[in-house]
This record gives sequence, C-alpha cells and structure tokens, in this order.
Amino acid sequence: MNIKRLAAFLLIVVITLGVVAWSSPGLLSKVRLGLDLKGGFEILYVAEPIEAGKEVTRDSLIKTAQSLEKRANASGVAEPDVTTEGTNRIRVKLAGVENQEQVRELLRKPAELSFRGPDGKKEMVGSDFVEGAAKVGFDTANRPMIQIEVKDKDKFADVTRRLLNQPLAIYLDEEQLSAPVVQQVLTDGKATISGNYTFEEATNLKDIINLGALPLKLTEKYTQSVGATLGQQSLEQTVKAGIIGSLLILLFMVVFYRVPGIVAAITLITYTWLVLLVFYLMNATLTLPGIAALILGIGMAVDANIIKFERVKEEIRSGKSLLSALKSGSKHSFRTIMDANITNIISCGVLYFIGNGAIRGFALTMIVSILISILTNVLFSRMLIDLLIRSKLFTKPTYFGVKEADIREL
Repeated sequence: MNIKRLAAFLLIVVITLGVVAWSSPGLLSKVRLGLDLKGGFEILYVAEPIEAGKEVTRDSLIKTAQSLEKRANASGVAEPDVTTEGTNRIRVKLAGVENQEQVRELLRKPAELSFRGPDGKKEMVGSDFVEGAAKVGFDTANRPMIQIEVKDKDKFADVTRRLLNQPLAIYLDEEQLSAPVVQQVLTDGKATISGNYTFEEATNLKDIINLGALPLKLTEKYTQSVGATLGQQSLEQTVKAGIIGSLLILLFMVVFYRVPGIVAAITLITYTWLVLLVFYLMNATLTLPGIAALILGIGMAVDANIIKFERVKEEIRSGKSLLSALKSGSKHSFRTIMDANITNIISCGVLYFIGNGAIRGFALTMIVSILISILTNVLFSRMLIDLLIRSKLFTKPTYFGVKEADIREL
C-alpha cells in the first residue's frame, strides 16, 4: 500500500469537505434571493419622453434606471435589481418589500432636476437648459468645472441678479448634488459651475443637466407581486426537495459504483458549493428558475460521472488493470462528456442573449454549472480516483462495481 498516495487523497478530501462545511452557513446566508423566494414585487416600465417630439435615448434610459435604483435604496429596499431592456423598457425587481404601494408611488414619479435658492424655492428646472450644451472644462488651476447654457437669458439674468453672492443649489429630486455660489450677474445665458469636483463628479453632473433631469415618463406595463410568506414557503419547499433529491442521487452513486461512487459524492458536494460561491462572488440573484437550473446541473454532473464510470467498468471487464482502465475509460468518455456540455453551453448562451428575466437567470446558472461541473466531476474526480488506485488500497475490481466473473482475458 502506498501511504503517500492515500495520505494525499485523505488530505485533499478532508480539506475540501472541511472548507465546504465551515463556509456553507455563511455563504448561504449571503446569497441574494429573488423576489419569488423572498417575497416582493417586479415592475416592467415603459419609458416615454415628457415633452412631445422628443426621443428616448440610451443615455436617458440608463440614467433613469440609475435614478430608480437610488430611489429604491432611499426607501430602504436592500439590493434592488434594476435593468434596462430594449430601447424603452426598465425592469425593477424589489425583494423583501413590505409597503409595496408606497415604494411603487415613489418610483413612479419622474425625476426632477431643479436649481433652488437659499429659501428652497425652485428658480430653474431641467427643461430650462439647452439640451446637450453642458460640457466639462478646466479652470486656470486645472480643476474640473461644468459649462452650462440656458434657453431664457433674461430669466437666468434675473435669477443671478437676485441671488448674487448666494448659493444656487442643484437638486435631483430631494438630493442636493451641488451648491455653487452666484458670483456675478450673467446676462449671456452661459455660466460655469466650479468647486472641488473630481472629473468623474463633474462628468456625472454634466450628464444630468444635459439629460434635462431624466425627462422620461414611466408607465407600468407589467406587475408581479409575491407575498413574503409565499416566498418563504417556496424557498423551504425547494430546499427540502433539493436535499431529498441530492441524497437519493448520492446514495444511488455509492450503491452502484462503490468507490467511484464515493468519489462522485465528494465531487458533487464540492460542485454545489462552488456554484453557490460563484453566485455570491458575481453578486447574482438566486431565483426559483436558478435553483431549478442548479438541480438540473447536478443531474448533468451525475450523468458525466456515470458515462465515465461505465466506460471504466467496460475497460476493467476487458481485462485491463485498474489504472489502465481509468486512463482509457476517462480518455474515451471525455469527448462524449465535452460534446454534451458544449452543446448545452451554446443553447444556454442563446437563451441568455435572446431571453430576459427568469430565462436569463436559468441560462446563466446552467452555464456556470456546466463549467464548474467540468472542473469537479471530470478533472477533480479523475484525480481523486487516480490517487486511490495508486495507493493500492482498493485493488479488487469489485470495489469498482465489477464482478471478477465478468472480467475477460486480454
């Protein structure tokens, strides 16, 4: 018996399962859950320009989505999921929301850009500025500043005359973005906003002014609501079904494939943990379709193990040694496994780019699952079995599910 090979196998297994057991509780608590598991609501908005004759640009759509995300954060919603779709749609998913109507009312109203005096009075609004005229420049000290231009020169001159040497604060909704001081009366309709801005801050303020305070009107096209109790019930039932199904799969592998089945159980546990870890690192949201894809991925991972182990058993029955059977069986099964996985990745890629919402979540989970399955249930599994065979602890074919009577002479 080769003690070093056996020790290496045990060390790898103990460390792997130890890390999985130690980190799983914290990992599961940090994975983001979708509204179908946590409760909440989803809204699909159709964006339209407030002023007739205008167009919904890509920049205005993105800025509006960012504004909706900020409003959701301000309302106390943790980690809202706000995405743009097509040329004029925004999808908002808010999980764990209790007062849905209040949040929906907050999201529904258009964003408003305003310039206010010290008394809070709105002196100018976003539509008072020339569209696209705001630019980022630099002063004599090479500090970023914003150059702006208004439509009504007389109105601007009156505002700057009344507020001379006073702040004219810039607000987006009720959030103050800046508070520059009026240093002179401006009669030509042009001005500069200076201060201790970074280039990024100046660019962001310039974009907001150019977009006229996100001049888009949002109309609810589709709404879906899931109660917190129903979401929790769905999560509990899904987890319960997943655990029962996984245990039955692991039991099946151990009973029918003996030692390789035990190795498969180890790699399947590692595979599931790695999928959840990748989801956490990607800051992705786990939904019911995502869990369905994860369980389907476990089934595909089992298929990969079965294809490999059956091929290895055929090689053992042909009279080859265990090590030769492993090498030959793994080599011949690898192409079949990779062909199946690549075709699945291609189909999931098409689903991801063409679909939306739950379909994209399902496709993304499947792609991640397939890639991790190749690493764990193909490469990692072969390495562990190779160590066991070379340790010479399990030398009989029966340990690999093959009866000695079925072995043919070479």
